[in-house]
Parts: sequence; C-alpha cells; structure tokens
Amino acid sequence: MGNDKLEKSLHTGAHQQLHLLVGDWEGITRTWFEPNQLADESPMKGTMKAVLDGRFILHEYSGSINSEPFEGLAIYGYHLGSRSFQSAWIDSFHMGTAIMFSEAAGNDKKMRFLGSYAANEERWGWRTVIEVVSPDELVITAFNITPDGAESKGVETHYRRVK
Repeated sequence: MGNDKLEKSLHTGAHQQLHLLVGDWEGITRTWFEPNQLADESPMKGTMKAVLDGRFILHEYSGSINSEPFEGLAIYGYHLGSRSFQSAWIDSFHMGTAIMFSEAAGNDKKMRFLGSYAANEERWGWRTVIEVVSPDELVITAFNITPDGAESKGVETHYRRVK
C-alpha cells in the first residue's frame, strides 16, 4: 500500500478518525455477565497513542472487576486495502491467554469490530463499537453474540479525556 494513500487517510480518512482516540482517558466501565444484569461498575483508566507512523492506535488500560484488578491492550487500525477497521485485543480478565482479532466496516462517528471467542467448545461472537461522542468523550461498547445470534451488552466504557 503506497504512502500516498496512508497520508491521505491520515489527513482526511479513517486514520484521521482513529487519531481522535489519542490521549489519556478516565471513566467508568460497566460489565454484564448475563443479559440485563449489571455485574460490576468500576473506574477505568486508559491511554491511547499513535504508533508506527500513525498507522495504528495502541490502547493500554487498567481497571477492576468486582474489586479484582486487571489490565489490557488493544491495537486499532484501518486496513486501506479491505476498507475495514481491525483490532487485536488482549487482557488479563476477559481473554485469558487468547488474542481476539476483529474486523468490520465503520462510519464517520463509529468504528466497529467483529470477532469471536471460544466458550465451552462453541464460538461466540464479540462486537465492539467505538463512538467518538465529542473530542473529549468516547464510548466503547462490546456485545456478546451467542452461537444462535442473540446479542447482549457485555462491557461498556464511558471515557472522558483527561489530557
């Protein structure tokens, strides 16, 4: 992929959109283990920075679930060839020793990622949506998708920019 396409994307395209995420963030994360039954609500801190000449955003975060600390990393990007947002996600609570790869199209205000994970020998879907509400507010929402297609909210983080 030529640098001209990347430069254009950094100035007026999907990579510019990704760069709206760059900064230090704090907020609240809500977690559901069962549909419509809030299991936890805890503070979350995250830092997002551009890496590899702006090609990707590295999201490092830490928080707790039921008073147990955890941390995680996600890499967000936009593949110019397939015209899709992509992510790789790991953390010390949800993912165990797995890496979740996700990919999907997005629009001007939302970045979407669709992946899957193994649960009791079945594949479950995991849909993540990142919405830039304003320059100083982000909402990251993830939905569990059962093998038969039923979807319910799993995790939602409301971030406010701290710098």
